[in-house]
Amino acid sequence: MSTHAEKTAAQTGYFLQPGKFSDPVTTADGEARARVALRRLETLWFNTGTLCNLTCRNCYIESSPRNDRLVYIAHEEVVAYLDEIETQGMGTTEIGFTGGEPFMNPDMLAMLETVLARGYRALVLTNAMRPMMKHAEALAALNARYGGRLVMRVSMDHYTPEWHEWERGARTWRPAMDGLRWLSAEGFNIAVAGRLFSGETEAVVRAGFAAHFEREGIAIDAGDPAALVLFPEMDTAVDVPEITEGCWSKLGRSPDSVMCAGSRMVVKHRGAERPSVVACTLLPYDPGFELGSTLAEAAGEVALNHPFCAQFCVLGGASCSAGD
Repeated sequence: MSTHAEKTAAQTGYFLQPGKFSDPVTTADGEARARVALRRLETLWFNTGTLCNLTCRNCYIESSPRNDRLVYIAHEEVVAYLDEIETQGMGTTEIGFTGGEPFMNPDMLAMLETVLARGYRALVLTNAMRPMMKHAEALAALNARYGGRLVMRVSMDHYTPEWHEWERGARTWRPAMDGLRWLSAEGFNIAVAGRLFSGETEAVVRAGFAAHFEREGIAIDAGDPAALVLFPEMDTAVDVPEITEGCWSKLGRSPDSVMCAGSRMVVKHRGAERPSVVACTLLPYDPGFELGSTLAEAAGEVALNHPFCAQFCVLGGASCSAGD
């Protein structure tokens, strides 16, 4: 039978030393594996479905026009989780929507309306292409009604068309830029998500985006890590260290700084009767990170038992939420 580590390597392409990420309690070296407690559910993410209008070279969640392993979540299912937040007094302030491309979900506008009407900040991750622009009039109306509480984070993988299209495919730069320009012109609260895959330093990438935004007249401060989020790339050609309890002090990090200390994500697997809650936006398919069907069930500790925990969150210092 394959070990969890062997399955992880097969699924992600990581070249792992034998025994790594096979035990949620201890590492391959026999040390106590790092665990993260949920300090407060600050952000609840909804995966709107893995269907997307693009097939990117290295999509963290394998979205594509054909991948429907996570099916469209419905408005009434979102409402049920918002009701639980309020009944349990969880203090959540932000609701995030990711995909796939969220605006392919037929309930997306209704879900956004409900979230904003209840007073939450809504963060939408979008490629700003045709699926979003089909809803331009309705989105403009939502923005006029709810102002800065609607945050649109546009995926622009690099500040040049060449690198962006290397990741996203030919003829993807112009429609994404058209969408970003429209959001800016309409006065939306906008951010951009880029990737650190070009071999440049973060400072060079930020400077490149700053010059690009200035040329285009787009009001984004490229020096602000919340306005221009630069995600570390997952390098599948290298071994990944496991994070132990002793790593926190060695790295000068706190478990509270890791994404799963303040967020969870709701997904709906194809064929499932109801949605489930997972620990992380990056790990929707790993059963080891599925925590139950309710937010109360998902409030326990998370063992950092996956390569992404180390490379993206602890060592990469990345977070998908707007406030982290």
